[in-house]
Amino acid sequence: MSTQKTCRTAFLAGPFKAIVDPETGVMSTFDRDCYEALIGHLETRGYTVHNAHRRESWGANFLSPEECTRLDYEQIRDCDLFVAFPGRPASPGTHIEIGWATAFGKPLILLLEEGHTYAYLVQGLHTVGDVRYVSIPAGETGLSHFAAVLDEFEMKQNGHLGAGLAVSGEGRDSR
Repeated sequence: MSTQKTCRTAFLAGPFKAIVDPETGVMSTFDRDCYEALIGHLETRGYTVHNAHRRESWGANFLSPEECTRLDYEQIRDCDLFVAFPGRPASPGTHIEIGWATAFGKPLILLLEEGHTYAYLVQGLHTVGDVRYVSIPAGETGLSHFAAVLDEFEMKQNGHLGAGLAVSGEGRDSR
């Protein structure tokens, strides 16, 4: 059974509380721009995007732990694609979400920022799950790099790529 393009859902995860400026109560313009660029690209491609940052007004309206945990869990369980910034430094919440997505058998695209070290379990996740890594140059939103890997993912989903191309090696060797 194939899913209509307009019915696809993506969950975009990444550090949140740790990147909210305590003085302004919201994320930095650069961090918000990164998330908005990815959300916009996914929506242009026909995805409904679930993202806690946007849902919670970029930090201005945090939900309770009980509410955000339940929503994120359900939205990850029901999504067609999981995309995440694991964090710099590592985000405990995002790592839990990465674990949920892997356990649910979701395809993952992990956005790894150059110049940062990632947990071995993040680096090796492709051995137990359907994972693509995208290396994001420092100071960039990473949209062009993400778009190329999303194209590969969609081609594979539509049966146009062989199984040997399931994992992009981009960025993986340097971690």
